[in-house]
Amino acid sequence: QVQLVESGGGSVQAGGSLRVSCAASGTIFGINTMAWYRQAPGNPRELVARITTDGTTNYGDSVKGRFTISRDNVKNTVYLQMNSLKPEDTGVYYCYAVIKLFEYWGQGTQVTVSS
Repeated sequence: QVQLVESGGGSVQAGGSLRVSCAASGTIFGINTMAWYRQAPGNPRELVARITTDGTTNYGDSVKGRFTISRDNVKNTVYLQMNSLKPEDTGVYYCYAVIKLFEYWGQGTQVTVSS
């Protein structure tokens, strides 16, 4: 059974920084893509950033230049460094991973940015 466990969310003022982490645990035989999505109240879930096994990244337009995704393949962990945060970055951030063609989601961690 694979589990994705996020940590590091919280509250910050606009212009501040936060880092969220997601560790995969359980029986893992290789993680392919890992990503972060977010969902604000009343909005659909949207892609924030994605990283492949070889380190190729892509970002949502609204976070380019401010957020950085990275991963540690030994620790089966993905990170999201968020800088210059804006109130519109507020939402629940979900970790996502593809493992042997199966998709997994974390339980989500709240990020709140106040103006």
